[in-house]
Amino acid sequence: MSKHLVGIFFAGAVLHAQDARQIVQESQNRNQSKSQRYEGTLEVVNAKSHIATKQWEYMRLGSYGNSKAMLRFTEPPEVKGVALLIHNHPDRSSDQWMWRPQIGRDQRVALQDRSARFFGTDFSFEDLEERDVDQFDYKLLGDDSIEGAACWKIDSRPKQSKTSQYVNLLLWVRKDNHLVAQVEGYNKTGLARRINYRDIQNVQGHWTARRLEVLDTKTNSRTILKLEKLEYDVKMSENDFTLQALRRL
Repeated sequence: MSKHLVGIFFAGAVLHAQDARQIVQESQNRNQSKSQRYEGTLEVVNAKSHIATKQWEYMRLGSYGNSKAMLRFTEPPEVKGVALLIHNHPDRSSDQWMWRPQIGRDQRVALQDRSARFFGTDFSFEDLEERDVDQFDYKLLGDDSIEGAACWKIDSRPKQSKTSQYVNLLLWVRKDNHLVAQVEGYNKTGLARRINYRDIQNVQGHWTARRLEVLDTKTNSRTILKLEKLEYDVKMSENDFTLQALRRL
């Protein structure tokens, strides 16, 4: 291969990598808001099609890289009050603490436990944190479609500073609004989890998936999350995202 062709090859590879990162960056930019709040209804469907319904309240302050989030179960009674506090960071994995009112104490969620399912749902602890664009390397795999929507298909791999259960994540980013339409998370044994983002609506200028469907391939269980009473740019305080706030009943 001539030096000229080698140069073209590597220039093309760099351009594709940059294009992929730019796509994810634009997706992140378009989803910026000062805060977010919603009430979530979750239907957990196990391998035998048994359905368990849960509800939680979710709120977030700040944008990607430096946001803080809190979710707290409100139903059913056996999980009511259980809460998770997440402090997201731009350069490393999030800090997470869980509160269990039954035992009256909070517990820091260790990095090695982030692959565990979060309290009977098919979200892992890691899935509930925000993934900042700078924590991954990207490669554009080409064009694809999800449920008729034209998408870019992108491979993302965590940098060394990012502790993750996933070896890589495949992202499908819609071309019309840059919203993520699907994520597949792969561990060392293969596909571990698939998340589909559906019922796309424009809420206060933010394109938002009002329905998330999560499939855990190991248990063949899935969770459907519906976002209700969704609001952006709600007035919140840093005091709402402390360990003291986590312990409130």
